[in-house]
Amino acid sequence: MKRKNLDKKKRAAVREKDWERHGDTAFSHDLARHRRAMARLPETAISAGQDALPADFTPNAVVIAHAKKWVFVQLTGELTGQPRERICLIDERLHEGEDSLIAPGDRVYVEFEGEDAFVRGVAPRTSALGRPAGAHDRLKRQVLAANVDQLVIVAALVHPRFRPGLVDRYLITAETGGVQPLLVLNKADLAEGEVEELAIYLDLGVTVVRTSCVTGEGLDTLRTLLAGKTSVFSGHSGVGKTSLLNALDPELELHTLDLSRVTEKGRHATTLARLFMIAGGIRVIDTPGIRHLGLWDVTPAEVAFYFPELAAAAPDCKYRNCTHVHEPDCAVLRAVDEGRIPAPRYASYARIRASLESETGTTPGRVRPTGEPWKLL
Repeated sequence: MKRKNLDKKKRAAVREKDWERHGDTAFSHDLARHRRAMARLPETAISAGQDALPADFTPNAVVIAHAKKWVFVQLTGELTGQPRERICLIDERLHEGEDSLIAPGDRVYVEFEGEDAFVRGVAPRTSALGRPAGAHDRLKRQVLAANVDQLVIVAALVHPRFRPGLVDRYLITAETGGVQPLLVLNKADLAEGEVEELAIYLDLGVTVVRTSCVTGEGLDTLRTLLAGKTSVFSGHSGVGKTSLLNALDPELELHTLDLSRVTEKGRHATTLARLFMIAGGIRVIDTPGIRHLGLWDVTPAEVAFYFPELAAAAPDCKYRNCTHVHEPDCAVLRAVDEGRIPAPRYASYARIRASLESETGTTPGRVRPTGEPWKLL
């Protein structure tokens, strides 16, 4: 029987680093080990390392995308002899707090050491779109995009069906993130009529555009609304976010996938948030499709304030802390019965509030013993 050579080392597999085709898996995945090591250091050691970083700097690059400890940037400063776009290593001395350290759209400071480039500073964000991180994540908020002007909520008129509940969550996310919402209803060529809820969003003052990547309907209007701004494309999987980008700039040739024939749901063609520069001063951050959008820093009691029609009726409720769910003499419920508040919008409010109460372990109207309202962590 042939004996194994125990002294022979097993050859490590070599991962091909190809950003263009495999951006989300092309880099080393050992950043968590470094972060855990940082967490075990005393505060004095961590602060000493941070002191070595530049305190005052002028951002000279914009983050296009990042994967673990690597970041792909577009250089904006006068860096003679360097390529305009390149991959950098994130300096491990940069401290990550409760929010994601880096997100597409961030303005960063890049330093060069020979041929190697390092991100050694992240400028304060003017706006940020995020959602609560996972229950077992180190972070509290996952930042999807930074320094953006508008959130483009992409939905399909059909295939997959229009889901107003997710649109309402996006409208709340846009308001808490300090950006303007834009609703794009894609696949107009497949629709036989308008969605019933469309009038609701028009009455709320939301800009709505119907588009088709097949016929070209609405694409010129969309280009005008995107020009000169940094926008985020977000929505369910399969609604055509990446197809819209290909229609706006055919040279991108981004990969797309058809809907699943079994579930009629989208499949993830985009697995990494990435910033694209398109002619006409258009900057778009394309994000992976989602099926549920958690709300950051919104309590159950605050949900009604993000529904203007409910907030307008709430002062006439009998109880000051009315949840608009079960209380007698509720002005909001009365307005719903009388048709002054659309039933789909109220149903969306009730679902969102119930989901937040479930996540925080509260019941309607309950507060902490100190009197402070429950906060979504």
